[in-house]
Amino acid sequence: MYITDIYAESSFNDEAIKEYLSEESFKKLKSTIDSAIPLDSEIADEVAEAMKKWAVSKGATHFSHWFQPLNEMTAEKHDAFLSFDKDGSAIMEFSGKELIKGESDASSFPSGGLRATFEARGYTAWDCTSPAFVKDKTLYIPTIFCSYTGEALDKKTPLLRSMEALNREALRVLRHLGDNETTKVTTTVGPEQEYFLIDRELYEKRLDLLLCGRTLFGSPPPKGQEMDDHYYGRLRLRISDYMHELDRELWSLGVSAKTKHNEVAPAQHELACIFNTANIACDQNQITMESMRTVAKRKGLACLLHEKPFKGVSGSGKHVNWSISTDTGMNILSPGKNPAENQTFLLFMAAMISGIDKYQDLLRFSCSGASNDVRLGGDEAPPTVISIFLGDELCDIYEAIENASEVTKKNSDNVNMGVSSLPSFKKDTTDRNRTSPCAFTGNKFEFRMLGSSSSISRPSFIINTIMAEELSIISDRLDKATGDKKEEINSIIREIIKEHKRILYNGNNYSEEWRIEAEKRGLLNLPTTVDAIEALTKEKNIKLLSKHEILSESEIASRYEINLEMYSKVINIESLTMQEMAEKSIIPAVESYCGKLARDISAVLKVGGKMKSSEDKLTLICHNLSGASSSLSELCELHKNASKTDNFVEKAHLYKDTVIPAMEKLRAYCDTLEKLVPKSEWPFPDYTDLMYRV
Repeated sequence: MYITDIYAESSFNDEAIKEYLSEESFKKLKSTIDSAIPLDSEIADEVAEAMKKWAVSKGATHFSHWFQPLNEMTAEKHDAFLSFDKDGSAIMEFSGKELIKGESDASSFPSGGLRATFEARGYTAWDCTSPAFVKDKTLYIPTIFCSYTGEALDKKTPLLRSMEALNREALRVLRHLGDNETTKVTTTVGPEQEYFLIDRELYEKRLDLLLCGRTLFGSPPPKGQEMDDHYYGRLRLRISDYMHELDRELWSLGVSAKTKHNEVAPAQHELACIFNTANIACDQNQITMESMRTVAKRKGLACLLHEKPFKGVSGSGKHVNWSISTDTGMNILSPGKNPAENQTFLLFMAAMISGIDKYQDLLRFSCSGASNDVRLGGDEAPPTVISIFLGDELCDIYEAIENASEVTKKNSDNVNMGVSSLPSFKKDTTDRNRTSPCAFTGNKFEFRMLGSSSSISRPSFIINTIMAEELSIISDRLDKATGDKKEEINSIIREIIKEHKRILYNGNNYSEEWRIEAEKRGLLNLPTTVDAIEALTKEKNIKLLSKHEILSESEIASRYEINLEMYSKVINIESLTMQEMAEKSIIPAVESYCGKLARDISAVLKVGGKMKSSEDKLTLICHNLSGASSSLSELCELHKNASKTDNFVEKAHLYKDTVIPAMEKLRAYCDTLEKLVPKSEWPFPDYTDLMYRV
């Protein structure tokens, strides 16, 4: 099997469009896709007919407007290509109207008050810049989702808006830099997707995994990740078979799956795709996650995309590699051979530095979520304090610019291993910093805070908007400049570095020293989602998103409510699941074992024997059982108090401040009991089974 033989065979890409459309219509559609020109309504029916013919040739019987509502999932409604002619005979039909616009019940998706229950109408609209695809006998058409009154109710619309804003402002700056050839600037994104694979039979025996995606109980196995033997290790046969089928499915759909390997934790793996335009990358990452789950099920496995499925080992993130490119083939964030003299690169990098410092809270919000709270700040994930890693060379260049001094040129050293048969090679200008939330890695920024289950759209549109704002400020100033423009640009860079260098840090972000230093620098530390969501109430952030028409004030307010409610719903489900597992399984199992142990002790004592160790063990089990029972009662009461609270802000705080600590307390007792009770008596598969039985 050659990759090129199957790649994008199920994707309505340029090759398929050209085959099924007339040359004139193909050119018009391509103009819409490439130049953001509105779709010519006269060709809509022809495009729809071409898309239908192609999809039917791939076995499709239905079509679906595929969209991404504000619930971290995708949504789809399937309609058959079925109609009837005037004689009542069944025919296959698909119109331009059906392609361009669909309808859904907007009140059944999170709307944050934008839609009342009785106001149901919502619309989907075709995003023609993202290729349609065929899967499971259905033509999937990527769309946006909005309310009857035009508010965005999805993740894609603000991303598309931000891409246009960044394009507009970047072009203004490029003109000042003397670039008159570039006509379009595009945000490119390459996500790295981490995930866990476990045996499906064991997965289905754990209510917490089924309902919550993570283990709410579980004591650590004798071996975790301390031997560093899983990372980049040999792929187990079952895992390799899964990855081969996943690659095959993704390639067929036009998803550029490139890199795969074992990750740090046992049963943890990673898949990375080649960079793509931001909205296409967003769609394809959703396809990737869905394919991961379905392929796993076919293989008798379960794919866990939760940020922290297992306590005590590394959780899963989704590193968002972000860059900007021009239609002339230039990566603006590529420093070139002499970055000190690359004014375009230095100016755009300075804009990023300024923007991230000003909008730390908004960037932190973009990676928030109840499931990511249990991952961020651990030794496998960035801390909740935002900082930027640039590497020594770039920091030296900016320091020289700030001080108006000469840049000391450094030759990139060669690495020679001292073995004649091994080649020497040139090392990169910067090292990599895996502890930094925002690391520059050569020609892109790697944003490491996002959780594995989240859409890449939110951090992408926030970063785009931040950059659009900073470039707008720079352009406004250059518009008024009367002197040497090159010197004015150097002055802008110098002022930005002086004002915002506090956000730069090349050291260990996990260290206590950095926590203290970050506090001294006045950097924000927003440890939980509830803290981070408050960014949506800040005047500067509302002004930013409104100014560039990314989100209106009502759309921002709706997202504030939706995100707090989603947080509460996640904790609510986890709390109820814990209560059920503890009350119906763990406590009865432990009580049953205590009864057996007590009867054994009694029988031995009757014949004059001694069972001191068993008596001590029974005492210890009973102590922890009593603690678990009282903790369960406490959790039930605190959960009841939080769940009946009507105010969504107060409710989220109650779940964070009272319910979560009570859950942790109950877990501590139950995890201790798991260590004391024989495996045969414990009601669930343990961590050893889950992480090593694949």
